[in-house]
Amino acid sequence: MRRRLPWLICALLGACATPPAEPPDGWHPVTLPGKSPTQYRMTVKEGRTAIEARSERAASLWRQHLSRAPSQLGVVEFSWWVQAAVPGADIAQADREDAAARVLFAFDGDHDRLSPRNRMLFDLAHALTGERPPYATLMYVFGSATPEGSVVHGPRSDRVRKIVVDAGDARARQWRTHRRDLVADFRLAFGEDPGPLLSVALMTDSDNTGTGAMAWYGPVVLR
Repeated sequence: MRRRLPWLICALLGACATPPAEPPDGWHPVTLPGKSPTQYRMTVKEGRTAIEARSERAASLWRQHLSRAPSQLGVVEFSWWVQAAVPGADIAQADREDAAARVLFAFDGDHDRLSPRNRMLFDLAHALTGERPPYATLMYVFGSATPEGSVVHGPRSDRVRKIVVDAGDARARQWRTHRRDLVADFRLAFGEDPGPLLSVALMTDSDNTGTGAMAWYGPVVLR
């Protein structure tokens, strides 16, 4: 906790001159099979302590494991500063499914309810990574062309749903702060109540379009 306090104080005050030497407790990189990793590091962006994400034809996550019962879920607040929308990206198309910024929430649930196709995909992911995917993943996304407010099913698995909260270069090159009702958004995206929250992650990727992307993330706060 002592190592985390300076980062929290700087984040709340927005007054850090230099970034902390280490990331906040519990946050760690997660690589993806066959992908070059996005580079994440602590830095300062326009006076705010932030996690910088730099992707050059790359994709990986920056994640923290959690354990929250559904009754403990409420409003989530997050912020990002995006250099530019990923050119040519489309989060609904598997071959162009990149985004300059994402905040991901992974939930547990009844895996016996998964479709045969999703069970096969989950088994394959488990074999490749040694980790079984969560029952459901809700993403908030900075999109390229998909309109803000859209709810998009993952092109590979419908157990991934995305809500576009910013889109296009008009939203770029500025700090954007979002406050969302996590339970209401899960119901909107999946049509059911969420199970326990397992993790939160950040993701900037540009591997499918073969381009580049940069973003800075502020703290993710669950209230």
